[in-house]
Amino acid sequence: MSKQFQRFGEKISRRKALGAVGATGVAAFAGCSSNSGGSGGGNNNGGTGTTQQTTQQTTSQEVTALTAGGSSTVYPITSKASSVWNYNPPASDTEYWPAAEYGIDTDKAFAQYWAEMYGFEADGEGNPPFKVQVGLSHSGVGLTKVMKGQVDIGDASAPVEAELEDVDYDKFVNHVVGVDAQPIVVSKYLYDNGIKGLDAETVRAIYKGDIDNWSEVDGYTGKDMEIQAIGRSVGSGTDTSFRVNMLGSSDAEMPGVDIRKGENQQVAAAVEGSDNAIAYMALAFVSDQVPAISLTFDGKTYTPGENLSDQGYPLSRDLHCYTYDGTSNKEAAFLRMIIHDFGQGQYVGPSGYAQLSDARQEEELSKLPDPQ
Repeated sequence: MSKQFQRFGEKISRRKALGAVGATGVAAFAGCSSNSGGSGGGNNNGGTGTTQQTTQQTTSQEVTALTAGGSSTVYPITSKASSVWNYNPPASDTEYWPAAEYGIDTDKAFAQYWAEMYGFEADGEGNPPFKVQVGLSHSGVGLTKVMKGQVDIGDASAPVEAELEDVDYDKFVNHVVGVDAQPIVVSKYLYDNGIKGLDAETVRAIYKGDIDNWSEVDGYTGKDMEIQAIGRSVGSGTDTSFRVNMLGSSDAEMPGVDIRKGENQQVAAAVEGSDNAIAYMALAFVSDQVPAISLTFDGKTYTPGENLSDQGYPLSRDLHCYTYDGTSNKEAAFLRMIIHDFGQGQYVGPSGYAQLSDARQEEELSKLPDPQ
């Protein structure tokens, strides 16, 4: 089965109502410095595959919230999923819980359906068996927090090996939830004046500081302007991915960078507010005011909306939800929902990312504890 890119925000009628739910989750999470239900404790029933399960059901009043945090690239997926989880739509609400579209036959509410697979029981009052709170920072922070037990799930847009040093990598459990084909973007003025595509050599030269004026770039027809090269914060998965794939190593020097931003949202705002900017960021944040351009790499041109997901595109990377020292039942319930066709179709694709292939879905589901 072929799975295509979908654009963010296909459904807008009632989804604004969930904004308050998502904001509440983030605010609550911001006040947390630790938790008692993460990978290292609480309901942790072990690691992968055929892990022994407990059979006792637990109501929402007895279960602490599941916490996640980290990458702003992964955030649109986990945040939207958590908002619907906390709303816990009944089976009759087919806008938010279109179970039948994904071959699911149930009369249970949304969170109840997924959580009961792992022994969590709803309270009968419409609440989810447990809440989910998602924070926003960047990959390095999320991975550090999951390692320290401060969150249950660490969102990351780069592998832990590229983000953290001198840690026990074997204790991190890597759950891939989607694929991001990271584009190069430019200010709309540049796009309207000939910068609709660049080759990899030019992009490298800009970020190394060898080219610092747009008049030096082939195809540019606008006024003479210095280049404003925007980078991501050191430690973000997006920055690490760019350095590795475009400059050759995760610690490659980037003397051409004029300013760094901590989150994709900030990068998009900076590009939109400038007329001379170039940046790299997650595909989900591209818009008419922050246009993506084509990139020619090793003789092949990769064009947004056409073939960025093709094998060989240098800025394609997996999106990760890491657990630590195994994967608990609580973590597994939420992650199974996202990795399932339902989560891929409802949260990954609409966020602008490529959905997992059937083979990759099977691989990722095999890392989770078996449902009861």
